[in-house]
Amino acid sequence: MRISRISIIYLFIVFIICLSFTVVGCTKVRSGMLIATEASLSSFTQDGVTDPGRYISGSRIIAIDPGKPSKIRVLTGDFYSAAYPEISYDGKQIIFSAQKKQGDTWQIWEMSLKNLRCRQLTFLRENCTDPAYLPGGKMVFSKLTVNDTVGTAHCLYTGNIDGSDIRQITFSPCDNFATQVLKDGRLLTVSRQLLPQKNNAMLAVMRPDGTKSDMFYMNKGKSIMASDPRESVDGRIIFLETTGNNSPGGFPASVTYNRPLHSRIDLSAGEEEFKSVLPVTSDRYLVSYRKSGSDRFALYEFNAETKTTGRLVFSDPEYDILDVTVAEPYERPKKLPSEVDLQVKTGLLLCQDVNFTGFKSKADTPGLIEARLIEVMGPDSTYGTVRVEEDGSFQLKILADKPFRIRTLDEKGQTLSGPCAWMWMRPNERRGCVGCHEDPETVPVNRVSLAVKKPPVIIPVHITTIKEKTVELE
Repeated sequence: MRISRISIIYLFIVFIICLSFTVVGCTKVRSGMLIATEASLSSFTQDGVTDPGRYISGSRIIAIDPGKPSKIRVLTGDFYSAAYPEISYDGKQIIFSAQKKQGDTWQIWEMSLKNLRCRQLTFLRENCTDPAYLPGGKMVFSKLTVNDTVGTAHCLYTGNIDGSDIRQITFSPCDNFATQVLKDGRLLTVSRQLLPQKNNAMLAVMRPDGTKSDMFYMNKGKSIMASDPRESVDGRIIFLETTGNNSPGGFPASVTYNRPLHSRIDLSAGEEEFKSVLPVTSDRYLVSYRKSGSDRFALYEFNAETKTTGRLVFSDPEYDILDVTVAEPYERPKKLPSEVDLQVKTGLLLCQDVNFTGFKSKADTPGLIEARLIEVMGPDSTYGTVRVEEDGSFQLKILADKPFRIRTLDEKGQTLSGPCAWMWMRPNERRGCVGCHEDPETVPVNRVSLAVKKPPVIIPVHITTIKEKTVELE
């Protein structure tokens, strides 16, 4: 039987394709493989973009077989830049941010690990980054936002995983990024709320609808937040800190989930040569680490008990390893209900005692001047000055989704403390605080504040009435 020349050519092409698969491995990403971002830190910032260092030109996402680390598969070869992959709860997809072509805005994409097919989830005018999965077929991500409310800042948004119903949930004029979803369903994000002029940052926590936003952790020393937080299997939050804004890396630290302000542990004796950290077990981490004398960050094992770096897992002489995750299923977080009602235009804020700082009131400390007034401040103007009650309480009805800060004043209007970090109220949100700059772990005194016996003060104060849906307080 004669074989035509065309048939021979066809068979040769099939042979070459099969041979290529034997070199790069199977098409799908198997469970247990490592998914990481590779980039050159020399191109850490995209040209012409104002950002907190979340856009990395020329970055790519790769899959690493732990049993054969010398053979990698580039998952985003069709993209100009791609970074920050997160695994779906079933371990079958990744969500990531990417530029399709040079000059494109960064958008959110999803890829199937079975066949490596991608679909674009966002089609927005501004850059989007740091996506994460939410329960109920939703996602959260950070988007560069430019408007009259926040000025220019990276705010958090949520939406359906198909890209529909995109909604803004943070309204601070300072950046929020690197969001992780905790097991209890809340969002943990790096927030540059305090001292933004110094590029300082803290960990903030909130519900997925943007309500109940509050500080989770901030180092009161000289260290500042440097990288993405992660929740460990033993109930700790692992993150990186650094002593300076210009440092390429940081040092790993941890706090307990229940007492983050009083449980910090330095995991590396202050060595600032780490780029990311992923807790695998209670004492075994995967870290992006740069050894002394090396100019590249590589992937290593790390022992949290002995605070030592162990076996080299993977390195690339051409790229830095910036982060890593594991392609396997994991526990789905709780799905928290939302209290947001978009027909309501305000939120309600109650403070029990503005003179309570730390663990005691100023009234219990002789010689200290008590605050008699508070000033509610917007980004560009003052929303109004409000007198507090004799017990230090106040109650405000605040226009929703507007950033504000509060500072305390004495009887003569002189500043005593503040302003505090940026806050906002979501539509229909009910929120209370114990005092001014109180420890978040403090519980309120069991008493009825004088402020609740009066109608709340409308903020801004020049507004006398607000037409909105009537909501009965429970």
